[in-house]
Amino acid sequence: MLAAFLAVSLLVIVTPGPDTALTIRNTLVGGRSSGVFTALGVAAGQAVWALATSAGVAALLVASEPVFDAIRLAGAAYLVLLGLQALRGAFRPSHSRLDARESSRGIAPARALRQGLLSNLGNPKMAVFFTSLLPQFAADGNFASLLLLGLVFCLLTLAW
Repeated sequence: MLAAFLAVSLLVIVTPGPDTALTIRNTLVGGRSSGVFTALGVAAGQAVWALATSAGVAALLVASEPVFDAIRLAGAAYLVLLGLQALRGAFRPSHSRLDARESSRGIAPARALRQGLLSNLGNPKMAVFFTSLLPQFAADGNFASLLLLGLVFCLLTLAW
């Protein structure tokens, strides 16, 4: 059962989505450190999903269609905001050396972490994984089993 969980998890993790796009964007804009902090934020979001799944909260969110739709829409709006900020930054001319120095410093670690966290919490792929797929691999479906599998998923994401 663990081998099947690992296989499905790896498939979900390597499938590009909003979290991957954000991590790549932040790495290109702010360097390796920004990418690492973004990935840590994504993993923190997954840990929140794992905890919510273990406690049964995630299933309640999915069962309540208006709440689930609101989470999806908030996640989509956040990604649109990030995209617009990236476009604005790409088309804004950099006239001074100060601007160049600021851009070479990268994205503040707290900002990259927050972006990764919010991106993951609003990612519908994570909602589906943690509410539908993850419980299939917990033999007894208890809190500890679900949480452990969710945290393994987080660690696999960080390794990727």
